[in-house]
Amino acid sequence: MNIEKTLNKAIVFLKQHNVKNPHLDSEILLSKIINKDRKYVILNSKENLKDKDLNNFNVLIDKRRKGEPIAYSVNNKEFWKYTFYVDQNVLIPRPDTELIVEQVLKIYSKDRNLQILDIGTGSGCILLSLLKERPKFYGTGIDISKKSINVSKYNAKRLNLRNRVKFYNSDVDNFRIGKYDIIVSNPPYIEFSNLKYLENDIINFEPKLALSGGFDGFSKIRKVISKAAVLIKKNGKLILEIGFNQKNTTEQLLKKEGFYINKVLKDYGYNDRCIISTKI
Repeated sequence: MNIEKTLNKAIVFLKQHNVKNPHLDSEILLSKIINKDRKYVILNSKENLKDKDLNNFNVLIDKRRKGEPIAYSVNNKEFWKYTFYVDQNVLIPRPDTELIVEQVLKIYSKDRNLQILDIGTGSGCILLSLLKERPKFYGTGIDISKKSINVSKYNAKRLNLRNRVKFYNSDVDNFRIGKYDIIVSNPPYIEFSNLKYLENDIINFEPKLALSGGFDGFSKIRKVISKAAVLIKKNGKLILEIGFNQKNTTEQLLKKEGFYINKVLKDYGYNDRCIISTKI
């Protein structure tokens, strides 16, 4: 069967199961299987596929039908300017989280030699993007998940950053290494009772450890702020991603720990998403 017929069959199949972007998803998955880009797939529609490739493609299409995110099927996700390896041990990077990277780059120029800590590093996408953009930064990433740390180490290797970053498998409560000029974090912040309302491709596939913020959504945010107050240098910046309804409580927690609120940024949906604060 050729590329065109294979894609058309997959698109119809995904449409029947109410998958949102059947055309794009099918093209991306086929590109993965034949190890070509989407442009090649589109321009070579009459090319016949090998039976092995066809079978492997159908396996991925069936996984997509069941809700598996594309990023996990192809094991990569674009974030900032870079491509990161991802699997089901880490949260899939979101465009809104790029706000953290954007703000650090606005605040600190390329000639600054600074230490940065990423709490709950996941795939390492925030920390490693910053290290790529700022060649004099040195980074530390921590995560409670050992499998997550393995993913972030692999991404550091792929981006040639192993000489400027260290990763530790540690709960934030037990981490006591170093003092930092900048601390960034995208902690789990979804209320436990709201997890069931997430889309199926999120709640059924992405790690709950990286999603659940406990009973009130603040259990991890409290820990991050409390530990950051100890690990951060005076006048250091803490840049924190939050849920859309968590601004006021988070500001109170920050002030209680001696942070001055610089500003709150909104995401692409115009929700409060990122708080920048300074240790005073």
